[in-house]
Amino acid sequence: MSTDLHNTRNIGIAAHIDAGKTTTTERVLFYTGATHAPGEVDLATTKTDFDVQEQERGITIYSAAVSCPWKSYTINLIDTPGHVDFTAEVERCLRVLDGAVVVFDGKEGVEPQSETVWHQADRYNVPRICLINKMDKVGADFFSSFDSLIDRLGANPAALQLPIGAESGFEGVIDLLTMKALTFEEASKGRTIRESDIPESMSETARQWRHRLEEAAAEVCDDVMAKFVEEQPIQADDLRAALRQGTISGRLQPVLCGSSLKFIGVQPVLDAVCDYLPSPLDMPPIKAPPADPKGKGAEREIELRPDPKGPLAALVFKIVADKHADLCFLRIYSGRLKANSRVLNTATNEKENVSLLYRMFAKRRDQLSVAQAGDIVAVVGPRGVLSGHTLCDPRQPVLLESIDFPAAVISQSIEPKSSRDRDKLLAALEALSRQDPTFSTRTDADTGQTLIFGMGELHLEVLVRRLREDMNVAVNVGKPRASYRETVTAAAEAHVVVNRQIGGKTHFAEVTLRVEPLPLGEVPGDTMFANETSLEELDSRFVPFVDAGVRDASASGPRGGYPVVGWKATLTQARQHETDSSEQAFETAAGMAFNEVLHKAGPALLEPIMDLQIHTPDDYFGVISGDLNARRAVISGTDVVGQSRVISAEIPLSETFGYVTRLRSMSQGRASVAMTPSHYAVVPEEVALRLVGAP
Repeated sequence: MSTDLHNTRNIGIAAHIDAGKTTTTERVLFYTGATHAPGEVDLATTKTDFDVQEQERGITIYSAAVSCPWKSYTINLIDTPGHVDFTAEVERCLRVLDGAVVVFDGKEGVEPQSETVWHQADRYNVPRICLINKMDKVGADFFSSFDSLIDRLGANPAALQLPIGAESGFEGVIDLLTMKALTFEEASKGRTIRESDIPESMSETARQWRHRLEEAAAEVCDDVMAKFVEEQPIQADDLRAALRQGTISGRLQPVLCGSSLKFIGVQPVLDAVCDYLPSPLDMPPIKAPPADPKGKGAEREIELRPDPKGPLAALVFKIVADKHADLCFLRIYSGRLKANSRVLNTATNEKENVSLLYRMFAKRRDQLSVAQAGDIVAVVGPRGVLSGHTLCDPRQPVLLESIDFPAAVISQSIEPKSSRDRDKLLAALEALSRQDPTFSTRTDADTGQTLIFGMGELHLEVLVRRLREDMNVAVNVGKPRASYRETVTAAAEAHVVVNRQIGGKTHFAEVTLRVEPLPLGEVPGDTMFANETSLEELDSRFVPFVDAGVRDASASGPRGGYPVVGWKATLTQARQHETDSSEQAFETAAGMAFNEVLHKAGPALLEPIMDLQIHTPDDYFGVISGDLNARRAVISGTDVVGQSRVISAEIPLSETFGYVTRLRSMSQGRASVAMTPSHYAVVPEEVALRLVGAP
């Protein structure tokens, strides 16, 4: 495979569940010669879904990296999950990729998780191309799916192909750049591609869409615009150059179509990856602040370019926990990384050993002696590393932008079946937390129970099964429950004085704290601390301990002991003693003040709200709508698609447990549902009282 960075493509394949990502990946591996036979999801023979649970469930749970050659290019590809419960896998992969192929179902078009993936790619400025897949499926409609990219994503799609036929009559594609029809020989599993003239029945449609393609290219390229205005012929190479420019800048997204399952249209996707998605050299330099000796960023930023001769800078984006040694996946942005070397982890300011270096091919590890800028590799050796940490040259420490992960929305109690296994369970839970940033644990202060937190029922189900089968820990689990939060709804103030003897020494602190509501989503973590005191009032060394006291107190609110979010706490006044004031005293006083002010500030319970989308035959619309209303859902819209209805709604997560089974019962198995986390909202008071009792 080529090691030329110009010919390297670091891409991901992402989509809603069941859109055909893994099947597309398997076809890519087959056509590039990386595998001798295409794997099939239904037969559990895929390379990238190698976990037992993935094979049994027929879904992708863990992202998997593979590398393969295509013509003169090297494609490093990551297949990502489509189920919303595993969205963190998509998040961390998009953070380190240069481009993405987003796959859409030819019948459904844009689906809920498609939107989530798209907006994740927007957040990291990832250029992307689109594949409208499953054009052989009953009800497939290329033009409707294409329009949904505009209507639901606000995208600027540019069609490079049109389908020839649809459903069982889907035969091939029309290439709008060459204005030729492409068919894929079934006997050779699509390896033989035949080029012919466009069918007469589609020639006018093809001309109209070619004109639209030229318009789209003209909008992003001055050279094409000049030819377009002067009505000069625009060649295929002119279009490719313009489309590449527009794709990398994010101003448009090329759209192809096909059926990966039927071996139709995959090779043109590979060509489009090479033609339109960027190499590491096409991406702007990574800007990172230098790290000070304590591992925190400074003001001045350093530009890191994909130069093998530059200083090492790599971002850890995934951990696979193992009892022997964790496997750390990382993207190298600058410099070279060698096996048996030492690097600095600027998140912890600790030096780490990199003993072994691998290029991954799904679960297979190909050992390397050195990797360089632009590579995505895995290493064994670092011990104190987590997702989002930076590994770099100790002589030039930098701090790469970390990865933000969504907060957990569901919890379960868990306990070992035998008290002898408690330490074993705690060690296993710690390993899972290292591997999965959206999984966490804590001990309930009131009951002493160990609680596990995750992104959904399936997420926790998968992790509990890992505990039992992979880690050999026998456990009992409780029923899933929503992960509630608490907040404040009004501004209030509290004044606290601490003046006490501890260990024969007086500790004094006096604080006045004002707390007011902070809109959710306005700042990371939905909490903010501010200091309005002067240096004459309070020595600056005490301020961080006031902040710490407030945040410690916010871990448990007055309504139900849930974490408190959506607040801004301001230290408005303070008084210290020349000799008796201490850091401990100010931390204690701040915590007491925060606890006191919470009771005055209109404490309220928050619950996670889910975006819900149900596809149902029209016959069941009434009964499903009535059931949603009984579950406190708010229906935001209904669309008619053929003989079906698409219901969009917002529903409290606590009302969705067991809903999939209920929906199947109401619709005789004909309705389907997709849910994605949306936001937190105040629980109606009558519901809150049932949950936690009187305030």
